[in-house]
Amino acid sequence: FMYGPMLVIFILSFQGPEGGLTFPLRGLSLHWFRQLAEGLGVVDIGAALRRSLALGLAVMACTVAFSVLAGLAFRKRLAGGNLLFLMVVASLIMPSIIVSLGIGLEFRLIDTGAKAVLERLGWQEALEGYGTSLGLFTSALGAHLTWTLPFGLLIMFAVFNRFNPAYEEAARDLGATPWQGFRHVVLPLIAPSVVGIGMFGFTLSWDEIARTSQAIGDVNTLPLELQGLTTTVTTPAIYALGTVTTVVSFAVMGAALALAWMLRRRGG
Repeated sequence: FMYGPMLVIFILSFQGPEGGLTFPLRGLSLHWFRQLAEGLGVVDIGAALRRSLALGLAVMACTVAFSVLAGLAFRKRLAGGNLLFLMVVASLIMPSIIVSLGIGLEFRLIDTGAKAVLERLGWQEALEGYGTSLGLFTSALGAHLTWTLPFGLLIMFAVFNRFNPAYEEAARDLGATPWQGFRHVVLPLIAPSVVGIGMFGFTLSWDEIARTSQAIGDVNTLPLELQGLTTTVTTPAIYALGTVTTVVSFAVMGAALALAWMLRRRGG
């Protein structure tokens, strides 16, 4: 039930030039993958793929950094810590499209304010060249982090709840500074979990549509292009694209699991 649709797409993507969107298969070839590489009409699949990869890597890096820092901070009682935690997790409760709309509106208000300031200062050239603050690494990045950060934070809470502070105390007794204790003691012990957070961050960003739709500006990520193609492309090329994106997801997960296994074995 879970993997059947995925397998159907894989199989149908390897049809011959006369292939259709349903069974039975009509030939067996890589024709539709070659067509995908050449492009699908006006849609630049390569550019969309690069944008999705870049955004996914940025989300992964930010998710790992903020989650680890937050996990370290929440080991001690913080003033307002409960409220901060609820604010972070609240984004999981809100419908994704509402979060996207809110972020898009926020950045449009920023655009309005910035243009008003430029106009008041008389910087006409800068005003004419100003486009929008909506973009891949501004609004879209923020929208994706509202989805990935809660998961990363919850994982780090679970990790540090069972972390033995005796290791850090031993490092301090041996003269290690707080940074040395973190780098040489804490980080190697939590490294497999950090890799898992990175995998979560990338894969959740890689196929996100709803939180991206209203917050990305005038460009599209690969999932948005894929969504648009489902209404215009009526060939197995759409299945070939689905196969490629799935292979990328599995490659990232495989690399993350292999790295986590190596770190765990090295730490053991």
